[in-house]
Amino acid sequence: MNAAALKKAGRKAVRIVNSIVDLLVLTVILLLVAVAVYSIWDSDQVYRAAASAQYYVYKPDTADGGLSFEQLKELNPEVFGWLTVYGTNIDYPVTQGEDNWKYVNTNALGAYSLSGAIFLDYTNRKDFQDFNSILYGHHMEKQTMFGELGSFSDKSYFDSHKYGNLFYDGKDHGLEFFAFIKTDAYDGGVFTPHVQGKEAQQAYLKALLDKALYTRGTGVTEEDHILLMTTCSSDATNGRDILVARITKDGYINSFDEEKSSAVNTVSVDRQASLWARLPQWLQILLPVILLILLMIAVYYKCRRKRGKHEKE
Repeated sequence: MNAAALKKAGRKAVRIVNSIVDLLVLTVILLLVAVAVYSIWDSDQVYRAAASAQYYVYKPDTADGGLSFEQLKELNPEVFGWLTVYGTNIDYPVTQGEDNWKYVNTNALGAYSLSGAIFLDYTNRKDFQDFNSILYGHHMEKQTMFGELGSFSDKSYFDSHKYGNLFYDGKDHGLEFFAFIKTDAYDGGVFTPHVQGKEAQQAYLKALLDKALYTRGTGVTEEDHILLMTTCSSDATNGRDILVARITKDGYINSFDEEKSSAVNTVSVDRQASLWARLPQWLQILLPVILLILLMIAVYYKCRRKRGKHEKE
């Protein structure tokens, strides 16, 4: 084989190798994009599963006897109450398991879920007659589960969100928030349910108020029943955010309902004005990805054509 033939064969081999490398690079890029899309989709599914809206149909209504709530209890007998924090998306069924692990990854319907459920400490009484009861929930993004508890670290937010509702024993009870605490998961002085004895209860209440970032004068005493809502804090490893409330026999009016109804027309206009906003969320994710893939393919073939020209020259 003469030198010209060898040179031609060498160029052909180089082109083949370059094509293989280009194909491998493109394949890797597409696989990375696919993994990224799946991760986004999977995260979106987790947040959707955690949203309070999916439980709304089961929310108890004392006016109609709470039929839908009874249906939820038939699906999962360990559901026994409902928690609402006015002005937030915290609006969930309350569960209690035989331990404090089950509802870390089981939802209120009794199905496996990374978002878990809002659950009462397994040592507390379901009638909330203990001096102090503790509710747990995951800190999740997109304002789901107990993700909004961290918002109470802002003083203006704490001041403007004073009340909530706790449904149990077939009746609504009021929640009056009087303290917000930041501590860690190993604070045994706080994470001690059903403290007994007048002196111990007084000491416990004083410890809560001393640790609190903010407090509100409500005149709470050891004669009251208090509720701690706790979740992980985004500020520190093993940190915990805790919103503390007094449970009252009479409920409170949800003043945020009026604000929501007055904003309905504005939201509707905004959605009608934006075609993009009316698209399904999965399509909002998929379209940019498709455009990115098409762009990469176009760049790939453009570079390949340029390389072919250079090789001919």
